[in-house]
Amino acid sequence: MKRITPIVLLAAVIILTACSGGQKQPASVDSTSKQEAAKPVEINNEAKLLLDYLAKNGDYVNSREFPSLISAEPAFEVLEAKTLVIDMRKPEVYKKGHIKGAVNVEMSDLPIYFSEKIKPFEYDNIILASYSGQSSSYATSLLRLMGYGNVFSLRHGMSGWNPKMDNKWAAGISSEYESKLDSTTYNKAAAGDFPTLNTGKSTGAEIFDTKITSLFSEYEKAHISADSVFAHPEKYYIINYERKDKYDTGHIPGAVRYKPGGTLGIVAEMQTIPADKEVVVYCGTGHNSAFVTAYLRLFGYNAKTLRFGNNSFMHNKMVREEQTMSWQPYQKSDTKNLPVVK
Repeated sequence: MKRITPIVLLAAVIILTACSGGQKQPASVDSTSKQEAAKPVEINNEAKLLLDYLAKNGDYVNSREFPSLISAEPAFEVLEAKTLVIDMRKPEVYKKGHIKGAVNVEMSDLPIYFSEKIKPFEYDNIILASYSGQSSSYATSLLRLMGYGNVFSLRHGMSGWNPKMDNKWAAGISSEYESKLDSTTYNKAAAGDFPTLNTGKSTGAEIFDTKITSLFSEYEKAHISADSVFAHPEKYYIINYERKDKYDTGHIPGAVRYKPGGTLGIVAEMQTIPADKEVVVYCGTGHNSAFVTAYLRLFGYNAKTLRFGNNSFMHNKMVREEQTMSWQPYQKSDTKNLPVVK
């Protein structure tokens, strides 16, 4: 696999950092110290090889580029530069209106498109545009892990580009479960092994190449709605990927907080994510959690990103506390009026 040196998008880029099954603990109990005292658990060899390979090849998930997002207006400003826009929506939707110059490539076709149809390194920026920015964030995470360092996900997708587009964001926000928020602090699960990958390969590069392509066609299995999670939160190991103060103000029942920038690629942290349970990851908007979900699925976790994040179940709370907690509630002003063509 040929790796591509990351290309820095100039000032136009907006790199946004972050955005059950846990056991209850009193707020004063330091669960981390207890876990550190436990005897270390070895992880399986394939997981170890894959971790080492990714760490030696840019360690994207722990870089300043993670997650790689760009908002509509900065994206518009660089369209005349060496920028390629890839519209991931269905062909019939793409034909009704898209960004000028955008090509239509669906999620499952992205690996071949990058390897056989274009020379990605000839572009300064490659911007993926989906309906709401959820699936494009998942795909961008995978492409970045593959070494395409000039790929970015369009924040809010085409829903944030023009009001005439099908606005998935307007339909996705809700405050239905705000009254069910939990303020209890939950422990991470006990450390265990990573999922067994069973690729039969002997190098990190081979394991990566065996796993990565299939993940593009798995997105339909990699997301979940707030309705499903709140109906039976006990079914899932729920990861709150937010700042501690945001977690403390209320979270999905049973959710365990994992620190943005201090979880992925860190063995001791990832070992506390159960390999045998469905994992739900959520953040403020669903963008960051989609990046995280793609990475976890590469390691074999049955991870799903919560669509629209906190916006899907506590939007009113986010609006009320926007200034004090720096929430990112979707507002009408987040949808710009930028040009589209047919």
